[in-house]
Amino acid sequence: MDAIQRKITETKQLAKDLRQWQINVDVANDLALKLLRDYSADDTRKVHMITENINASWASIHKRVSERETALEETHRLLQQFPLDLEKFLAWLTEAETTANVLQDATHKERLLEDSKGVRELMKQWQDLQGEIEAHTDIYHNLDENGQKILRSLEGSDDAVLLQRRLDNMNFKWSELRKKSLNIRSHLEASSDQWKRLHLSLQELLVWLQLKDDELSRQAPIGGDFPAVQKQNDIHRAFKRELKTKEPVIMSTLETVRIFLTEQPLEGLEKLYQEPRELPPEEKAQNVTRLLRKQAEEVNTEWEKLNLHSADWQRKIDEALERLQELQEATDELDLKLRQAEVIKGSWQPVGDLLIDSLQDHLEKVKALRGEIAPLKENVSHVNDLARQLTTLGIQLSPYNLSTLEDLNTRWKFLQVAVEDRIRQLHEAHRDFGPASQHFLSTSVQGPWERAISPNKVPYYINHETQTTCWDHPKMTELYQSLADLNNVRFSAYRTAMKLRRLQKALCLDLLSLSAACDALDQHNLKQNDQPMDILQIINCLTTIYDRLEQEHNNLVNVPLCVDMCLNWLLNVYDTGRTGRIRVLSFKTGIISLCKAHLEDKYRYLFKQVASSTGFCDQRRLGLLLHDSIQIPRQLGEVASFGGSNIEPSVRSCFQFANNKPEIEAALFLDWMRLEPQSMVWLPVLHRVAAAETAKHQAKCNICKECPIIGFRYRSLKHFNYDICQSCFFSGRVAKGHKMHYPMVEYCTPTTSGEDVRDFAKVLKNKFRTKRYFAKHPRMGYLPVQTVLEGDNMETPVTLINFWPVDSAPASSPQLSHDDTHSRIEHYASRLAEMENSSGSYLNDSISPNESIDDEHLLIQHYCQSLNQDSPLSQPRSPAQILISLESEERGELERILADLEEENRNLQAEYDRLKEQHEHKGLSPLPSPPEMMPTSPQSPRDAELIAEAKLLRQHKGRLEARMQILEDHNKQLESQLHRLRQLLEQPQAEAKVNGTTVSSPSTSLQRSDSSQPMLLRVVGSQTSESMGEEDLLSPPQDSSTGLEEVMEQLNNSFPSSRGRNTPGKPMREDTM
Repeated sequence: MDAIQRKITETKQLAKDLRQWQINVDVANDLALKLLRDYSADDTRKVHMITENINASWASIHKRVSERETALEETHRLLQQFPLDLEKFLAWLTEAETTANVLQDATHKERLLEDSKGVRELMKQWQDLQGEIEAHTDIYHNLDENGQKILRSLEGSDDAVLLQRRLDNMNFKWSELRKKSLNIRSHLEASSDQWKRLHLSLQELLVWLQLKDDELSRQAPIGGDFPAVQKQNDIHRAFKRELKTKEPVIMSTLETVRIFLTEQPLEGLEKLYQEPRELPPEEKAQNVTRLLRKQAEEVNTEWEKLNLHSADWQRKIDEALERLQELQEATDELDLKLRQAEVIKGSWQPVGDLLIDSLQDHLEKVKALRGEIAPLKENVSHVNDLARQLTTLGIQLSPYNLSTLEDLNTRWKFLQVAVEDRIRQLHEAHRDFGPASQHFLSTSVQGPWERAISPNKVPYYINHETQTTCWDHPKMTELYQSLADLNNVRFSAYRTAMKLRRLQKALCLDLLSLSAACDALDQHNLKQNDQPMDILQIINCLTTIYDRLEQEHNNLVNVPLCVDMCLNWLLNVYDTGRTGRIRVLSFKTGIISLCKAHLEDKYRYLFKQVASSTGFCDQRRLGLLLHDSIQIPRQLGEVASFGGSNIEPSVRSCFQFANNKPEIEAALFLDWMRLEPQSMVWLPVLHRVAAAETAKHQAKCNICKECPIIGFRYRSLKHFNYDICQSCFFSGRVAKGHKMHYPMVEYCTPTTSGEDVRDFAKVLKNKFRTKRYFAKHPRMGYLPVQTVLEGDNMETPVTLINFWPVDSAPASSPQLSHDDTHSRIEHYASRLAEMENSSGSYLNDSISPNESIDDEHLLIQHYCQSLNQDSPLSQPRSPAQILISLESEERGELERILADLEEENRNLQAEYDRLKEQHEHKGLSPLPSPPEMMPTSPQSPRDAELIAEAKLLRQHKGRLEARMQILEDHNKQLESQLHRLRQLLEQPQAEAKVNGTTVSSPSTSLQRSDSSQPMLLRVVGSQTSESMGEEDLLSPPQDSSTGLEEVMEQLNNSFPSSRGRNTPGKPMREDTM
């Protein structure tokens, strides 16, 4: 009782809460109606469906709560009323038993049947008793059913045992009362007209049985939903109770007839049976017997038939109830799950309103939802199977069930379609707008340009105005065109550095610190330097870098433009074929080389990338680093001045510096890099260019008269108080009386008074030195490497192709493979240099052979001399001549091979014709054409061998032809190189005529027109760089008879002008940019 009371209280509280929430439901309905009314012209099916679902769910909840509340109250009332009803019924049973006992005693009195009045009085009393029994039959059945329910709820308790006893007592008394009533009737009917009463009773039973059978038939068919079948079950249960109540009467009547027919003699039957006409006595008795027996058999048959019909109908009802209940439970479960999924679907925002960064997260959530609703397919199939099973049982589902099934199937299909559409839309959005789509980079170009992506994710650019496409970003093309303005800088190291500085600023890498770059690289786990990076990885890393720069320099960094430009530059440098992949080491080298950091910090970081776990680096790893580094000037077309693309001499120079150790450590590498090797001199020059940009020197340019000098300042160490600005120095302009080969010192920061005094002392010393002194002490501002110039254009930026695969290491031996034409050219050039060195044809007596061999520019000069000589040489004097000789030899060999192949082909054709004739002569099927012949045929092994050999020869022929084409292409390249050298030879002569100067030698002209670095020599430990050019070696002798008066006069004129510049100066080379 207490538990039922608690449940009733909870249910009432829930009903109260529902009444409060009714306001919110009404508000939601009003809003939905407003939306449907305001947007009637749009597709509002989704809003309408959601509203209907909400209202249906709300009504279902209300209905269930109300039904549960009613059931709980009924149960509570039943528990309260049952004991009272049971006590009342038991009291009536006691009174009815007393009345039945009195009547039973009265019917057993002797001579009772002779007293017809007494019999009628007893019959009336019996009828009253039987009426009370029938009136209490429903009460009895209700008490029995309710008692059984209460017993099941009290199972296992002491109350259940007590109640069971009382119910058993009630059933026993009820059964005894009915038996006594039937016994009383049988005695009262035992009179002279008994067979007539039996006849009437049987007729009444037959009519009743027919009525009940018709009533049972009308209960069909089975209802189409659970409530209807439940109602049919209740009706049939009442029907069964009637049958159970009538069963004792029928059985008693049949038993009475049987006893009557057995006990009554024929004489008695004759008296009882009176016909209108006289019949023989025996026939009369037989008619009575036949009539009663026939009616009794009919009653018995109809009774059994009715019971079977009722049992069959009950079985159908029970089965239908079970199936319909299972169907209802399955539909309720499916409806609940669909509603949960629809709530999630209803919370989806339009794809266009989602943030790009959240697309992947939303996609994962929708995929997870798809996985969660996948089992619903089994639920839907189960519901449909249950519905089909009911149809096969002859149960026609109600319209409500049919509409529910249709609604569930429709919602399931809509949910599937919605999820798939959502995934497709998110996929498309993620593809078109997500991080992997490069969509955010589309804003890096403006009309008429459009950014497009190739299948391997490499970007390219479409100009819709000219209907053209190109690999380079429009801004990158403009940048390259602007770099052409720097081609008037005569010295390639500075020209390259200034181009890289402009590129560095355009890419905003001058804002990137080394620590920020390292953080971005670590964030993307770029630790395997040999692993390739695809375009998306490069973009993601660059985006991280530039996002951080944008936070620090909001107005200076345009992230999409910078990412696209930097990607374009990296691909131009390291992926000219646009394969869509570069190595991690190449990416790091490019970014770190142009970032803002101390020069030695860059060296340490790059060395660490190629060093082993022990901190040492071998030749192969160093070659990889130098190869990736040299690609940066190579992309600008400046690689020739830095030793060419072959980094083997640079690797050899580094390890020779380390006394040919098998591995070097970071300290030795830094010491070697401080010497500024020729292949890497562009990087420190880049740092000096960056440091000089903001430098302001309180001095006046003696050529253009600029004051103050901004940028580099070049002070002459041959003349007092003689300065040149960087513009005049880079363009080669000189003032009257000053030559470009005069020694000069470079400043990238303002000078100090100590530097002024030191430079004055050097000028004073140089006044008394002749050119012969400088010829004996030639010095360069970098560490040269012995290599050969390439024929690349040194003025315009072009994209070059790697001459050895990225994944292979450069050869560490001078014995290069002859399959690599570039390597062969350099190998022959080295041999040429050795022959010239051994002959000594170009060595000056005052210059040591070692010094000359180390000077690449002298090698270039004497190449030019050999080109200008008209006398034939007994041996080749240039790489071109060597290659031409090699090409002629290979051409002859190729022609001989081709002739042999043609002869072999003719022999093969003749052999084939002969075999074909023999084959036809024997009457066999014609031979197939040679391309169709099976080379493995066991019938013609000779033919198979010949065809295989011919195929190999054709392949070899193709390889030789391709090789000859390569040789021809490189021959054209060498001709271009030779033409370039002739231009370099002729250009200084024309300039000398214009300037009124005398050309002393081709060496002087070439050095002045283009050198790896201007004629500067850095003094270790000082903050300046001295300039002692090789032109001093061949310039006219200096007049050493200058008087002391002239020196003192120059001294007095020089120092007053430097007093204003005696401010604390910064170091000449800033390590950061």
